Amino acid sequence: MVTPTHPGSAVAAETAAALAAASVAFTGPHGDPRYASTLLKHAKQLFQFAKNHRGLYQNSIPSARSFYSSSGDEDELLWAAVWLYIATGHQEYKAYIAGANNLGGVRQSLSWDDKFVGAQALVAKELMTIPAILQLILQGKLPNNGRHAEMRSNVESFLCNVVQHGDGRSGRLTPGGMLYLQPWSNLQDVTTAMFVLVTHADHLAAARASLQCGGVRLPPAQLVSFARSQVDYILGKNPMKMSYMVGVGKRYPLQPHHRGASLPSIRNNPGKISCGKGAQYFHRSAPNLNVIDGAIVGGPDNNDHYDDSRGNYQQGEPSTYTVAPIVGVLARLLHN
Repeated sequence: MVTPTHPGSAVAAETAAALAAASVAFTGPHGDPRYASTLLKHAKQLFQFAKNHRGLYQNSIPSARSFYSSSGDEDELLWAAVWLYIATGHQEYKAYIAGANNLGGVRQSLSWDDKFVGAQALVAKELMTIPAILQLILQGKLPNNGRHAEMRSNVESFLCNVVQHGDGRSGRLTPGGMLYLQPWSNLQDVTTAMFVLVTHADHLAAARASLQCGGVRLPPAQLVSFARSQVDYILGKNPMKMSYMVGVGKRYPLQPHHRGASLPSIRNNPGKISCGKGAQYFHRSAPNLNVIDGAIVGGPDNNDHYDDSRGNYQQGEPSTYTVAPIVGVLARLLHN
C-alpha cells in the first residue's frame, strides 16, 4: 500500500490515467454515466495524491524492487494529466501538460515503465486539423505550437524510427522482417509500437495527412500495412513458421516460461505443490501440461531463431503487457 508517508507516485498516476481513460470509454449514449463519474472522481483524487506525494513505490514497498521497479514518475504524471484533460477539458490539466519539466523527447519504446510515447500520441491527435465532420473530442483546444507541438514531433520521430525511416533507436528488422529491439521479451516492444502506429495512422487519416520522415512521406495506409506485417510475423509468417501466440495455428510454443501453464491442473492434482516440488515440472522436457491460449511469448532473437525451452525465460516468458496492445491492433486490422 502507498500512503502519504510511503508514496508511490508512479503507481498512483498510472492508476489515475487508467481510470480517466475508462471514464471516457463509459461516457456517451451507450455507456454508464454514473460509473464513468465514479471512475473520474477517483482518477482526479489519485492524480492529486501523486502530485502531492512524490516518490517511487519500490522504496515504499521494497519487495517489489527486484521485479518491476519504476524508473521515474514524470511519464505517468504526464500520461495521467493528458487522459484527465481528455476526460474533463479542465484547464488545470492543460496547464500541467504545458508546464511539465520533462516531455520525454524521442523515446525508444512504449512500455510498462515508460508512458511518454502514449502521452505524446494523445496530444498529437488533439493538434491535428480535422475536417468538421470528423472532429475529435478536443480538436482545437490545444495550440499547435510550443510544448504541444514538441510532443507531436517526438511521437512522429519515434514512429519514423519504428517504420525504418529514422535513426534506428527503436529497432531494426531481422532477416525475416521482425522489428527487433532487445533480447528480453522483444515482442513487448513490437506490440506496443504497432498499437501506437495504427492509432496515429487513423489520426493522420482523419486529418487527411501523412507521416513525414525526413524527405519521405508515408501515408496512413502504409503505416497500417507495416503493422499488419508485424502481426503476421507474430502469428506465423516467419522463418520458424511458428505462431508466437500460444494456441494459434498449427505450430506454437509448447513450453512457455509460465508457472500455471507448466504445473498440473488442480483437477488432476488437487494437492498443494510447493516451490521445491514444482521444480520437477519446470525441468521436464515435455510440453506444458496446460495450454495458455492467447499468450504471446517474448519471441525470437535478431536472427529469427526461437528456442522453445521452459528455462529460456528471455524468449519464452509471456506477459500481459505484450498481449494487451495487440488486442487493439487486431481490432483495427479487423475493422480495416
